[in-house]
Amino acid sequence: MGDDEGSTSSPPDSQTRPHELAAAEHGLESVKRKLCRLVASSLSATVPGLDVETILEVSKAGFGDYQCNNAMSLFSSLRGSSDTNFQNPRAIGQAILNNLPPSDIVESTSVAGPGYVNIVISSDWIAQRIQHMLIYGIKTWAPTLPIKRAVVDFSSPNIAKEMHVGHLRSTIIGDTVARMFEFANIEVLRRNHVGDWGTQFGMLIEFLFEQFPNWEEVGNQAIGDLQSFYKASKEKFDNKESDFKVKAQQAVVRLQQGEERYRAAWKKICEISRDEFESVYKRLGVELEEKGESFYNPYILPVLEELTKKGLVTEDKGAQIILIEGQSALIVVKKDGGFNYASTDLAALWYRLNVEKAELIVYLTDVGQKLHFHKLFSAASMAGWLPDQNEYPKTSHVGFGLVLGLDGKRFRTRCTEVVRLVDLLDEAKSQCKAQLIERLTENGKIADWTNDELDRTSEAIGLGAVKYADLKNNRLTNYTFSFEKMLSDKGNTAVYLQYAHARICSIVEKASKDIDELTTKASITFIHADERALGLHVIRFQEVLEQACTDLFPHYLCDYLYSLSEAFSKFYTSCQVVGSPEETSRLLLCQATAVVMRQCFNLLGITPVYKL
Repeated sequence: MGDDEGSTSSPPDSQTRPHELAAAEHGLESVKRKLCRLVASSLSATVPGLDVETILEVSKAGFGDYQCNNAMSLFSSLRGSSDTNFQNPRAIGQAILNNLPPSDIVESTSVAGPGYVNIVISSDWIAQRIQHMLIYGIKTWAPTLPIKRAVVDFSSPNIAKEMHVGHLRSTIIGDTVARMFEFANIEVLRRNHVGDWGTQFGMLIEFLFEQFPNWEEVGNQAIGDLQSFYKASKEKFDNKESDFKVKAQQAVVRLQQGEERYRAAWKKICEISRDEFESVYKRLGVELEEKGESFYNPYILPVLEELTKKGLVTEDKGAQIILIEGQSALIVVKKDGGFNYASTDLAALWYRLNVEKAELIVYLTDVGQKLHFHKLFSAASMAGWLPDQNEYPKTSHVGFGLVLGLDGKRFRTRCTEVVRLVDLLDEAKSQCKAQLIERLTENGKIADWTNDELDRTSEAIGLGAVKYADLKNNRLTNYTFSFEKMLSDKGNTAVYLQYAHARICSIVEKASKDIDELTTKASITFIHADERALGLHVIRFQEVLEQACTDLFPHYLCDYLYSLSEAFSKFYTSCQVVGSPEETSRLLLCQATAVVMRQCFNLLGITPVYKL
């Protein structure tokens, strides 16, 4: 790709064409969904009257493409019944095979072992499926989900504190969950529930007044470094010999009562903090709409009154509580009459259900808050806000583990301070740029790159590496942060995947063919087994994403993306593309792989690069 085009700019195929928009409104079922319908029909004919859930999995290599595993469990259920003639699980498997409706998807079927029904997908159908995506766009492969509107509550830093590594997982995982839902045609309300209300603001405001009596004239310079300002005020607040704590507590009351001077100071502190947050979000490519704790404050009293009328709120040692399951208490009003996280969260949940009409509300926080959200959701169910688990609207706490340092402890700097998020991003970019320059110099290609290209590509790869290193892990587990591992170009890393994508782009470019024209005038055929294996993997994108959306596990998508790049590598090793008799077909397969890879990158919030 020439130097006049940015290394991270989008290629022509990413532009949405009119017929793609029309096709996106009529999305296609995933392959697995189609097969599940066929198998469900067969099960109804095989064991009429029984309500059987289809068990369909991707087969191991050499045993077909998909496998129906219902036979053994069905035989266990039917054993000893006078209504069955099946002698063993294999006989049930054979019956399931015999009762499968005819379909152009299925090329062949067989029964293996104790009744496993192996299904081989038609190679022609796989090719046509890919061709359809290339013509009408990957949006036609958007998964089908049962909701239209969702709230995703993520990131949620505290005002007057800088974003640090502790905010990384919520921000990155939350953004990916939101992106997956949006691709699935769900309206997503991206909510940043910032901590902008509470005791700490009395402390901050009083400190501001003491240090800068004319703070309105000094403006942002009065606060300067927000982190240092917070530390200094906290140190004074904790000094037992000072009367500052009493003044700070009085300042909270005045703020909550709406005194103009205190409100103005509060707004200024929030504004400065918000600007710092926004600079981090912009670099990460994360969009959020702030509705902080203060937004829900007017709703707390009416919500608590409703819960009290329903007999859910009781007094306990001066506090107001809701008893969960007869034993665990959710405190909604403190002994001093003040509200807390629970009262704010109840008001926010009521608002999201009744005003925003969300069908699914997802909360992204660390696993340590699991009990709090269990109590919150239980209280909402007791109030009649939430129906049974199998109905909508629903709530979900998406928990995640800690980011650890190489010492196995919570990731911190040498001076035990938490790592500022902006410093972490800067370091990722810096190390990536140094490695990129070294590689290009060794390969004799450094002269082909402009300084702007180097800078933007380093930013894209470095920040993408940080995101992918987090997202590829099961979110419930802790993971160890290591620049060395995440910036490696070997193994399951974003850097490796970026090189794989750039290689595909280079192959397509080298052919000097009009891909859009080939898409509509040529066709895909599979001659080699590795071609077919890659094609089959490409079309599985939809079902993997559908499962990731259902289970709220982004690492499914990372696993898929890595295995897709591995399947492409095997294909490219076995099958010559440019200059081969099958060049046109293989170019289309390359293009389809690149399109799916780019969509995966987009869902993970990673900017793809086209030249490396």
